[in-house]
Amino acid sequence: MEKIVILTGAGISAESGLGTFRDEGGLWSQYRIEDVATPEGFARDPALVQGFYNARRAQAAKAEPNLAHRALARLQRDWPGEVVIVTQNVDGLHEAGGAQDVIHMHGILAGALCAACGHRWTAPPEMSVGEPCPACAALNARPDVVWFGEMPYHMDTIYDHLAGASFFASIGTSGQVYPAAAFVHEAAMSGARTVELNLEPSTGASSFDDVILGPASETVPRWVDDLLGPR
Repeated sequence: MEKIVILTGAGISAESGLGTFRDEGGLWSQYRIEDVATPEGFARDPALVQGFYNARRAQAAKAEPNLAHRALARLQRDWPGEVVIVTQNVDGLHEAGGAQDVIHMHGILAGALCAACGHRWTAPPEMSVGEPCPACAALNARPDVVWFGEMPYHMDTIYDHLAGASFFASIGTSGQVYPAAAFVHEAAMSGARTVELNLEPSTGASSFDDVILGPASETVPRWVDDLLGPR
C-alpha cells in the first residue's frame, strides 16, 4: 500500500485565525522571538514567556479547524494505505478536524513540560511562574513546545516515515526552518512524488515535483479529491 507523508505549517491554520510568524499585527509581531521562543528567554523572564504562551493557548482554544484540516482527516480515513501527518504547528486543529496520531514535531500548546525531569502533562489554561511538576515537584514547568535552538521531537520516527513514503506533501510551510525544510529531499531520495501546497511558493519550491498555489482551505480539499478519485 502506498504511504502518504504530509508536513503542515502555519499556513494551514492561518485561515482558522492563528497567525504566522510574519503576520503584521499578530501575536508574534508584538514580541522578539529570542525573548519568548528560546530557552535563554525563558531563563531571563519566565513571566513574559508564560504570559505569551497563555495568550497563544487561549487563542488556539477558540480556533476551529478549517476545510483543509478536515480534508486531511478524510484522506487519512479513506486512503487505502497509510497517511502520516507531521505538523510544525503547536495547535490541536488537526485532531479537532478528525485526524489521528498526528506527529507534533514542535510540541503542543496543550502540554506542559518539566524542565528538570522531563515529565509531561496537560497544561492548565494559564500556566504561572513556579508551576510545580506533578512528578518531581520542581518549580520550573514550561510549555511543551520546541523553542529555537532545541531539537524537534520524534525525528527518528519522521525520517522512517519519509524513507517509506510514496507521496510527500508540504502544506503551508515557509521552507525556511530546518530540519523540516529538508524533508522534501529525504522523501525524494526514497522515490516519493513530492508536492507543495502553499499560498505562494516557498523558498524551496523548486525542489518539489508539483506546486499548487492558493488558500489551503481551497487547494487541500481539491488535492485530496484528486487523490481519492470519484466517490
